[in-house]
This record gives sequence, C-alpha cells and structure tokens, in this order.
Amino acid sequence: MLKSMTGFGRCEIAEVDRKITVEMKAVNHRYCDISIKMPKKLSFFEAGIRNVLKQFIGRGKIDIFITYEDYTENNICVKYNSDLAREYYTNLEKISKEFGIENDIRVSALSRYPEVFTLEEQTIDEKELWDLVEKAVKSAAASFVETRIAEGENLKQDIIAKLNGMLSLVEYIESRSPEIVAEYRNKLMNKVTELLGDTKVEESILITEVTVFADKICVDEETVRLRSHIMNMKDSLNDSDNVGRKLDFIAQEMNREANTILSKANDLEVTNRAIDLKTEIEKIREQIQNIE
Repeated sequence: MLKSMTGFGRCEIAEVDRKITVEMKAVNHRYCDISIKMPKKLSFFEAGIRNVLKQFIGRGKIDIFITYEDYTENNICVKYNSDLAREYYTNLEKISKEFGIENDIRVSALSRYPEVFTLEEQTIDEKELWDLVEKAVKSAAASFVETRIAEGENLKQDIIAKLNGMLSLVEYIESRSPEIVAEYRNKLMNKVTELLGDTKVEESILITEVTVFADKICVDEETVRLRSHIMNMKDSLNDSDNVGRKLDFIAQEMNREANTILSKANDLEVTNRAIDLKTEIEKIREQIQNIE
C-alpha cells in the first residue's frame, strides 16, 4: 500500500491521575529522521519509543511531541531526618558552651536547616508508565499511518494518470515514426527530380539513403523500454512498503529514454511529444519525492 511521507497523528489518553498526549507530524526526507520532544521524566523511554515508531515508519523527517501530566505529583510526602536534626542541635549546644552564649535555637529555626525536612515524590511504577506511553505512541502512529495512506492513494492516482498520458505520447511517437521515413523518401525523390530532371536514379541508392535515415531516427528500442518502465512503475505503485526509492530509479530510467528520443528526433511533432514526455516525467519525479 502506497504511503505519502507527509502525515499527522495524535493520541490523548486521560486517566484519573494522569494524562499523556502524543502528536506526530512528518515531511519529506531521504532517510528516517525522528526527533522526539518530551518531559525529562519520560526521557529514559526514548529508545523504546524509537523502536515502536520503526514498526510504523520507513522514511521521512518525523517530529514527535509528548506531553505528560501527573496529577499525583501534588501528593508529595515530607521526610524528617531526625539524625541530621540531632547532629545540628548537638553542634549548636557545643557552640553555646564553648562561647558561653545562650542556645536560643527554636524548633522552627532548626527545621529550616538543610535536609532536616525534604520533599519526596512517590515512587514511579516504570512498567505501568511505559505501558501508558507505548499505548499512546502506537495509537498516534496508527493515526499517522492512516493519513499517510490516504495521501498516498491520492499520489498513486495522480501518478497513474500521468503514466497513462505518457503512454499516449509513446503511441503517437511509434505511429509517427514510419510516416517520417515515408515523408523523407518523398522529399528525397522530389529533390532528385528537381535537380536532375528526368534523369533516373538507381532505386538501390535511394533505398540505401532512406535506410540510413530510418536507422538514424529509429526510436523503437527507446519506446519499447519506455513502455516497460511505465508498466513497471504502475506495478510498483501496488507494492506494500517503501517503494519511493525504487520509483525514483524507474523515473530516472524513463527520463534517459525520453532524452534519447529527443536527441534522435528529426521531426517537430516528435520533438514536441518528447518534450511533453520529459515534462510529465519531471512531474512524476516531484510526486515520487513525497512517497515513503
């Protein structure tokens, strides 16, 4: 199934105590380039997220945006370090006795000493959190692929229409080629008659001249190969995955044949059709750049 490299996907999962949102968007790129922006708390899941995405994406520049809200973060417990508080107080008593001054320390003051009280977050269940992240990423990626497939179908139909137009141009060139030879023979005969009058010229000489001309402008091999490339591209459009590079190569080969036809053309109509062929091939190549 043909896929475009452009696409968008989104998933939001909201639970009682948390919510995660994953958004994906992509543009054309020669390789698979994935950029992930997410909270620091989820950073240790990056490798796993990339592995999940590789199941859905072959090529393209993909930007992933992940937001995470944990409503349990307000349920932070206060931890009292009694050993440290005792150590502070003991040393304050030593200072009081050493300098003969009153120890006026109060509980409120002692509590503000470093690390006497600390805020401690609840332990995160990594497996449970990863299950949530993985679910959201897979759902967003599935949505993302759907948009790629829909756009890919549009690209496919457009390319097929252009390929059918190319076949019509090839058919015209094939039908026109014998006419060019016949017209050349008539022009040659008229020129000989004009120059030599009633003097007869050996038919073998004329045949040789016409044969050389016909061989010079013959594009039978090019049109046969061009037809083959067109049919090959049509078949490849029905392949399952990652056909962009293959289609691009076929387009290059089609362009090569069109160039040869144009270089051999000795007729205005054939020249115009060959130019039209190159124009259509270039349009197809532009569309192929959007295919995964």
